[in-house]
Amino acid sequence: MAVRERAEAVLRRLAGDHARLREDQWRAIEALVVDRRRVLCVQRTGWGKSAVYFVATALLREGKQHGPTVIVSPLLALMRNQVESAARAGIRARTINSANLDEWDEITAEIHAGTVDVLLISPERLNNPDFRDGVLPKLAATTGLLVVDEAHCVSDWGHDFRPDYRRLRTFLANLPERTPVLATTATANARVTQDVAEQLGDALVLRGTLDRESLRLGVLDLPSPAHRLAWLADHLDRLPGSGIVYTLTVAAATETAEFLRGRGWSVASYTGQAEDADRRAAEQDLLDNKIKALVATSALGMGFDKPDLGFVVHLGAPPSPIAYYQQVGRAGRAVEHAEVLLLPGVEDAAIWRYFASLAFPPEEQVRAVLAALDTERPISTQALEPVVDLRRARLELMLKVLDVDGAVRRVRGGWLATGEPWVYDEARLRRVADARAAEQRAMREYASTSACRMRYLREGLDDTGAQDCGRCDNCAGPLFDAAVSEAALTAAQTFLGRPGVPIPPKKLWPTGLEAVGVPLKGRIPPAEQALPGRAVGRLSDLGWGGRLRGLAGPEAPDGPVPDDVVAAVVEVLKAWAHGDDPWPRRPAGVVAVGSRTRPLLVGSLAERIAAVGRLPLLGQVEPTGPAGAGGPRGNSAQRVRALHDAFRLPDELAGALPGLDGPVLLVDDLVDSGWTMGMVARLLRRAGAPDVLPLALAVAG
Repeated sequence: MAVRERAEAVLRRLAGDHARLREDQWRAIEALVVDRRRVLCVQRTGWGKSAVYFVATALLREGKQHGPTVIVSPLLALMRNQVESAARAGIRARTINSANLDEWDEITAEIHAGTVDVLLISPERLNNPDFRDGVLPKLAATTGLLVVDEAHCVSDWGHDFRPDYRRLRTFLANLPERTPVLATTATANARVTQDVAEQLGDALVLRGTLDRESLRLGVLDLPSPAHRLAWLADHLDRLPGSGIVYTLTVAAATETAEFLRGRGWSVASYTGQAEDADRRAAEQDLLDNKIKALVATSALGMGFDKPDLGFVVHLGAPPSPIAYYQQVGRAGRAVEHAEVLLLPGVEDAAIWRYFASLAFPPEEQVRAVLAALDTERPISTQALEPVVDLRRARLELMLKVLDVDGAVRRVRGGWLATGEPWVYDEARLRRVADARAAEQRAMREYASTSACRMRYLREGLDDTGAQDCGRCDNCAGPLFDAAVSEAALTAAQTFLGRPGVPIPPKKLWPTGLEAVGVPLKGRIPPAEQALPGRAVGRLSDLGWGGRLRGLAGPEAPDGPVPDDVVAAVVEVLKAWAHGDDPWPRRPAGVVAVGSRTRPLLVGSLAERIAAVGRLPLLGQVEPTGPAGAGGPRGNSAQRVRALHDAFRLPDELAGALPGLDGPVLLVDDLVDSGWTMGMVARLLRRAGAPDVLPLALAVAG
């Protein structure tokens, strides 16, 4: 039987008797199976990229002439779908990931025995020391086909660059000669396509049209988060089938899902902070149409496959049209019409700026890490934190980049410098940052354009065949208006106006403080801890977020606390005193955390609270040292190091503490890492305060 006939037969087992290979699908399969080439497929979501690698796998594995296909895939959701899809074609697929640790040994044995047809792994797995040293060499030597899914992640020009993907260069270099390689993506513009193709080597590039005939794009400009929630509550029933509501932050996803459930809608939330079992259950409920919508962050993105998804709504705009195209591409794969709506917010830009702040660190911080790792014994990421002023996520990202650049190596127990020369490519980093800024401008233009929206997205992805779609709100007129019912708006305003979020107390010191001269380690003694505290809201909240960013955000000016915010603080205090989880005893006095950046705000807040509660204002804990010495730091270890001995108690305040018959209410404007409250509470407790109740206007994040 001819190769194409065999390929068509496999496709029918995968997708049903009606299925036929597209011409570019066949060209890709032929190049992989017959010519043993490297292929880059840049094709729209729903085109059938997975069919290419499953059909090619089935043909290559006939008679077990070739080794297994290795699929490098970014998300567990994709892996689970792929394992199920492969089984339909008689292909035995297994996955090694963080959710199946107890199966690793069994799967590794099956790989060595040759009984696995497809192995799905995450890019992070490529540099797990045990996998890299014990499994990867044999796997690379026997791989029959390498598949790089979501290949735009390889390029740091792309919207979703992941350093771990760059490790594929090593994998590629160790493949036997003429091992076919397939890279696939739906979201790569010309620059990213060229970058990925160059990393693959001599690659056949198959780039198709990026039009999505089933999608009807629209934008609704609503004046506030409350209006956006009210619009959803009023109009979800007009959106076809079930779908996804994307938010930019975890807090927004949680709040939106809670509000919609309160209005009678069956929805679930999905974020990267949720447990894996909860995420899987939420995915399955959406797949089974048991819920109307999944309210999700970008954690639900690449790889989630529900062909009949009827709508995608964004509460807030992603930072680039390319990321937006990818997310809306989840909808309308197997239905004639799917609704796609963007509801942008004025707060979007602030959220973009926050995520942009997590970019690659300045050279002096990188050099400090390299110097710390120039040792014979490996150092863990946690132990590096006292050495370098970076948050954990940003530090880990930097280490991954240094690893793929060959400057450090991950080993059992942590990281080591390799001693290889390394150059800080400032010019390239600046160009990438400029490209990100241009993407944000383009996203704002997408929201405001009067031209065809699908054409705008396709042109942003350098689709040379882009033309007016005739379906979007600008081409055919809007299908939805911005009207919301008074009842839904009032409910949303009430919901978002509820003040009060918890401030958890610090119970453990960060690791490694002794190495930098701070004699603290292990558990914080209970007699030196604060009690659980409260804040009005988070800076990222849909409701109070905007108001609080204007008072306590990084760029907020100083000034007296406004009356409406005082009223919200009073509501927090009432709920704290009489709610489900009340304070153990009524406060006996108020103490302010001395602030150099916003003394008027913090001082007036403490005064107003003392007056309303008829409590003595005991004074303020005074900052010591130069201005900025106790300011924000990247991670907990650096924060504690900076705050150690950074405050003092005036004699009058210190003398008042031992005689109190209740807790001190400790007042500040912003809780970021939580260590200012923790260190000042320790100071007060050691001076005789019976307990400390932290109270702040805002919590960062």
